[in-house]
Amino acid sequence: MSSPSPFVEEVPEGIPTTLDWVVMSADMATIHAAQRYRCIVDLWDDAIRAANRDEGASVLVERSVRLEVASALRITEHAAGRLMGIGRALVYRYPRVWEAMSRARITDTHATILVDGLDELEIVRDELVSEVLERAEQMPTGPFRRTVKRIVDREREATITERHATAVAHRHVRVDAGVDGMAWLTAHLPAVEAHAIHGRLTAIAKTLDAPGDERSLDQKRADVFGDLLIDGETGSLPDTARGIRPTVAVTVPALTLLTGDGPAAQVDGVGPIPLDRARELCGTASGWMRILTRPETGVVLSVGREQYRPPADLRRLVAWRAARCMAPGCGIPADRCDLDHTIDWHHGGETAANNLAPLCRGHHTLKHHTDWRVKAKSGGALEWTSPAGRVYLVHPERRIPHFTTDPPGPPPF
Repeated sequence: MSSPSPFVEEVPEGIPTTLDWVVMSADMATIHAAQRYRCIVDLWDDAIRAANRDEGASVLVERSVRLEVASALRITEHAAGRLMGIGRALVYRYPRVWEAMSRARITDTHATILVDGLDELEIVRDELVSEVLERAEQMPTGPFRRTVKRIVDREREATITERHATAVAHRHVRVDAGVDGMAWLTAHLPAVEAHAIHGRLTAIAKTLDAPGDERSLDQKRADVFGDLLIDGETGSLPDTARGIRPTVAVTVPALTLLTGDGPAAQVDGVGPIPLDRARELCGTASGWMRILTRPETGVVLSVGREQYRPPADLRRLVAWRAARCMAPGCGIPADRCDLDHTIDWHHGGETAANNLAPLCRGHHTLKHHTDWRVKAKSGGALEWTSPAGRVYLVHPERRIPHFTTDPPGPPPF
């Protein structure tokens, strides 16, 4: 059995269990998938070499191989083309990634995420491949996908202003026919505004909890969306739904905000944004949650045993730190999660940043009503121990900075 990744902190020793066989079977499937990519590339290369002796047929080689693979595997030609493209990228552009996959150190999904992400860049440096591959060997696919996006965004920061200006020029709204009397209304907008709109719809929808209302959250969001756009107001909604404004977290390194140098500003769920836009959001819009990497003083990090419900600023800080549900591999955004006391309040747990973590409703229920055990670790991490005895360490997306004063220097004389 392959060695566990750093995400899996501990695997029980002894006779293999049913779960061990599941893991070993998954490893073998990954190894076979790597060999399938290699064979598809060999098939393609053989066809290209044969076609070179017949110039008239060379243009049909790729389509011919694609049809051959699709027919043999009983998949669509589109899916076969996808296998061919990923396989060629792994074998020729990212051979170390293929090697890791062939040894089951990463999964097929990890390899695909890596190829899709790095292929967006014009230049892929060896050290960048090493960085991303190291993350692939350490992380579940959900957090890894978000990490690759951040790394790619970081590499493209230098041109974010120009690229954003070009993209904004293509904003639009369109209607596409659906079925059964329905239709799709699609708006292509700047991502900050799009997330703010979705946030407001969600916040209003969550207030609609009248007795007998059996609508899902998605259905309520859609109804609020229609009411706001058609009537321009929420007059038909209860008083609790009026006056709600969205909150979007904008993280701006202090040096960037003041001097224009340094890492790009980031918006939760969006990625990097132009500095001028970040300055506008941080300086004028009261509806935005402003977070500097040197945090504002006075944020309450703990109220101890004084109260069960966390203060608003503590809730925002914990959600900002985690960004997602803190269960292994879960990707549900923190603003849609419950805020859980890791050590239960009734068992002496405190209402403090080091004892709070967002959990989606499903994982919140799982924590309290099954044999999974959860411990808080340093930096906001959670250690999950499964009923099978496997231990998984989940890190938050960010860390709350800690600052200390410099010790006094020697006297000047």
